[in-house]
Amino acid sequence: MKSLTIKSTVMLAELSPEKTKIAPEITPSKIMQIGMGFWASKAMLTAVKLGLYSTLAPAALSEKQIKEKLGFSCSDRHVFDWLDTLVSLGFLERKGLLQDAVYSNAADTDLFLDKNKKTYMGGILEMADSRLYKYWGDLEEGLRTGQQQNEGKDNPLGNMEFFSDLYKNAEKLQEFMNAMSGIQTGNFLALVNQFDFSKYKSMLDLGGADGWLSIQVCLNHPHIHCTTFDLPPVEPLAKQKIRGFNLSDRIHVASGDLLKDAFPKADIIAMGNILHGMNEEAKQELVRKVYDSLPDGGAFIAIENIIDNERRQNTFGLLMSLNMLIENGDGFDYTMNDFERWTRAAGFTRIILIPLAGPSSAAVAYK
Repeated sequence: MKSLTIKSTVMLAELSPEKTKIAPEITPSKIMQIGMGFWASKAMLTAVKLGLYSTLAPAALSEKQIKEKLGFSCSDRHVFDWLDTLVSLGFLERKGLLQDAVYSNAADTDLFLDKNKKTYMGGILEMADSRLYKYWGDLEEGLRTGQQQNEGKDNPLGNMEFFSDLYKNAEKLQEFMNAMSGIQTGNFLALVNQFDFSKYKSMLDLGGADGWLSIQVCLNHPHIHCTTFDLPPVEPLAKQKIRGFNLSDRIHVASGDLLKDAFPKADIIAMGNILHGMNEEAKQELVRKVYDSLPDGGAFIAIENIIDNERRQNTFGLLMSLNMLIENGDGFDYTMNDFERWTRAAGFTRIILIPLAGPSSAAVAYK
């Protein structure tokens, strides 16, 4: 086999010499970086799961101290390998080398991944580690079958029923709420500063989870009253979080099914990462329902990873759409052209896009 391979290579070189030349600027580095990217991802997600950044927040620690605090039994060499991997990726700082080294958080991990800070946004990463990581291993099957690959994979009731199972487990529900808050914090902060809320007195957040968007709106715009709307098991979690910000007098928590139940009245109807979980028919149905619920002059805000119309730039939005295949089967993320088509068909007259944090945007439709 070896001699055959060598002979074939020689023949290829003789027949097509131009194909054996590789331009110096073309390298396999990007291929390897992405193809083996799960190594770096798992190293970082493990640090979040184990609370490494919270452990390091008070003070820098040596490898020996970290190993003891996290309860590791592996060799010192492998602990150094893990920590120094995180240094090389920019998630940790280090002074010294090996036994003489002390480790501390990088500026961003200290701010966003220390669980004891209000700026913690690691919930989505915790969920990525505990749930999504293993389900993405079945992406190939999802592409072949068009079926979801998560907990609800074998549920005969449909592709959204895994939420019902998820919400029965208090720990998993809290994890999911933390994930939704974590992935949207930057977007919500950007929205409350960029959208003109002065014209409106009330906002309804559909699929509002623990009320995080309503909390941010009320903290920044004292004249507005909000309602956060989600399934019944979420209600106590939302009320608890809202109480923590002393906003119970301005934020009402309502329970129901957003496709089946009537909406509370509001001047603005918002939703974050809701439309992308549905198939196109359900998306259009929900958009029409939002339009019918809004007063004249009302606004509909969809906060999503809106894919650029040319489908070349927003890689995260495209990957999120694949994540909807994993999670929901026929759900998908969409472009601004898609959003405009659905909202104009429902009757909305003016549609704009507000860039938010990173790959996310607010698609806004005015009635």
